[in-house]
Amino acid sequence: MAASSSLCNTIHNLDCNEENPKFLDFEETSPPPPGEIPLKWPSNGALSLGWVESLGAAFDWASKCILPSELPSVLPINLIDCLIMAASKILHREPNCLQIDVPDNDCSVVVVGDVHGQLHDVLFLLQDAGPPSDARLFVFNGDYVDRGAWGLETFLLLLAWKVLLPHRVFLLRGNHESKFCTSIYGFEQEVMAKYGDQGRHVYRKLLGCFEGLPLASIIAGCVYTAHGGLFRNVEPPSSKRSKGKKGRRLVSGSDSKILRLGSLDELAKARRGVLDPPWEGLNLIPGDVLWSDPSTHPGLSPNTERGIGLLWGPDCTEQFLNKNRLKLIVRSHEGPDAREKRTELGGMHKGYTIDHVVESGKLITLFSAPDYPQFQASTERFNNRGAYIVLEPPDFANPTFHTFEAVMPRPKVNPYYDYENVIDSDEELDLDSISAS
Repeated sequence: MAASSSLCNTIHNLDCNEENPKFLDFEETSPPPPGEIPLKWPSNGALSLGWVESLGAAFDWASKCILPSELPSVLPINLIDCLIMAASKILHREPNCLQIDVPDNDCSVVVVGDVHGQLHDVLFLLQDAGPPSDARLFVFNGDYVDRGAWGLETFLLLLAWKVLLPHRVFLLRGNHESKFCTSIYGFEQEVMAKYGDQGRHVYRKLLGCFEGLPLASIIAGCVYTAHGGLFRNVEPPSSKRSKGKKGRRLVSGSDSKILRLGSLDELAKARRGVLDPPWEGLNLIPGDVLWSDPSTHPGLSPNTERGIGLLWGPDCTEQFLNKNRLKLIVRSHEGPDAREKRTELGGMHKGYTIDHVVESGKLITLFSAPDYPQFQASTERFNNRGAYIVLEPPDFANPTFHTFEAVMPRPKVNPYYDYENVIDSDEELDLDSISAS
């Protein structure tokens, strides 16, 4: 510990702007590390609550007291390997759509939207809502990385909670848990900056872990959650011989160009272990679940703004809820920047919107990254709040919204991506690049 304190004090004397372009400034005085540094993987491989809490405290300290490139002095690469391996074994065994049964009537469920590497806001959220426990389940709706400066620490902390409480913490996949997005929006560059020559190894391990993240969940039999939302039917249409001469070719029993809602059975069969879900072909459900958006217009249509996924209207929300005997859909995926361009829908200044209210229930968009994005080209910020939802027994379909402000001031860091020129809101995607990646 003494050596780490000395390291922290020494770093304060560096000219960070010139020699360390990824870190701009430090506070004038630095506290000592919150515990033993470097962190060590438990000898028996079993995580404890104290260990996971220490991990969060160490990440918080490191973000304020050491250079990003010094993170290996806090979190050695062998510990990352152990954590990712332990979490991946759990995640890859889980189904595409988790059936989350609430154990008793004293248990609540916290649902969290996009967090985008905003470590300090995640730490606050865990404190504000209360940490995961036997009486408090957590469902995270994806987009743990990119745009923010601490995607690595954020995702690893949530993996630790997953390993500690695998039946109380559930991590769904977001569209940014992909090779394409992480190569554009900063996460790949972040890992390389923090782990240098070993960064490529860490990044590959994390991509493999992303592949194992489930796509959706159903909570207490009545709440569907997924990052983007609904998805299309992909089962081949029934075929029959046309009447007439013997041997005439088979003709489709339905028009394959007509978009129809998919079923939960189809979702269960989808192949989710792809880094960049396709926008064409037979395995379209993962892309739909991760990239789709709601609309005020009825029906299903291609999501031309994003170039992948669907737009679905209130009639589709009603059909999906009614068919599956559900009462609520909670999705994420759209922050204040995206909603600014979609004036027909509610803005994201509160961290959530209620987009559809239909006979069978509601559709909610939930966004948990306040003051987003961390790096913004204009001086005028969105100043949005973040939000999380608490679902209480016995009727888990009546959410309580909790909004919160960003933790300020953030430690000052440079971005890991060209936020001034990069495409906004994941729109106008280079689909050829996805195909080639």
